[in-house]
Amino acid sequence: MTVTKKEILFQLLLHIVVLVFFTYSWSDQAIRPDRVWFFLMYAIATVIISYVLMPNYLYKKKYLHFFLGVIVFLVILIVIEEKILEPWLYPDTKRANTFPGVFLSLFGVLPIMTILASGKFAWDALQKEERINQLQSAVQESELQFLRSQINPHFLFNNLNNLYSYALEGSTKTPEIILEMSGVLRYMLYESKEQYVPLGKEIEQLENFIKLYKLQIEERGEVQFKVTDMSYDFKIAPLILVVFVENAFKHSQAGQSKDIKIEIDVWMKANKLHFSVRNNFEKATAEDTVAKGIGLVNVKKRLQLLYPDKHDLKIEEHQSEYFVEVIMELQQL
Repeated sequence: MTVTKKEILFQLLLHIVVLVFFTYSWSDQAIRPDRVWFFLMYAIATVIISYVLMPNYLYKKKYLHFFLGVIVFLVILIVIEEKILEPWLYPDTKRANTFPGVFLSLFGVLPIMTILASGKFAWDALQKEERINQLQSAVQESELQFLRSQINPHFLFNNLNNLYSYALEGSTKTPEIILEMSGVLRYMLYESKEQYVPLGKEIEQLENFIKLYKLQIEERGEVQFKVTDMSYDFKIAPLILVVFVENAFKHSQAGQSKDIKIEIDVWMKANKLHFSVRNNFEKATAEDTVAKGIGLVNVKKRLQLLYPDKHDLKIEEHQSEYFVEVIMELQQL
């Protein structure tokens, strides 16, 4: 059992406060020395109960052993108080020569010991809660790191397939795609390691993502990207919005070869970021791509972890149109 300096200081302050209230006589306006001796006896017994019996029996759910130990200490205290302290402190008095009974003796012992032991119990409860919070934070951070690590392979897998197709066709856009991919990967690998990044940088990279995906569509459709009423004094979790963009492009391309329409809008209202993606599609082959893709499952988990009760995700499918809206409550830089 490790006792920290903070705990020692806390216990000293608690004992001093209880000592003053227990020993101070309001009628005499002074500390009563006889009560100091009683308090020292109660305090020593409580320390043994708090630092021996509680961790070894109470916290290990050995309740019978704990209560038997407490009873033994109470009996010892009453015997010392009645047979040693009172005859020494109050010689030739009725208090020194009579035993008031178990209940009256306990009434004098238990209040002080209960207050002191409660201090130790409260301290241990707070430390346990702090350890639980630290463990939960560690688990959450590990899960976030794992989810983030899935983004890069997911992105590479999708775009390398497209790059391979362009290379086979000998497309003149292959070098441009490679250049755009290198810029995007640089951001993903080096600049988005923090839990949050400036909103402006994330929007800038989102635009780069969209440029990369537009190269895949060429003349087969139209892509609109609008950023309005934007305030950049906020921070956002990196690589969250791009997943919805990627799914929109994949969803549209999977089932149709022309007339692709994708609309992406981003705007701010107070401290809330509004982001929406609307795309058309043909149902034949594209359903599993968005509904069950790794990227969408990933981003839902990240939203739950990073923005609990501070986000709203809406996904709708109407005939040949798919719509996603995300509202996120952001923190300022």
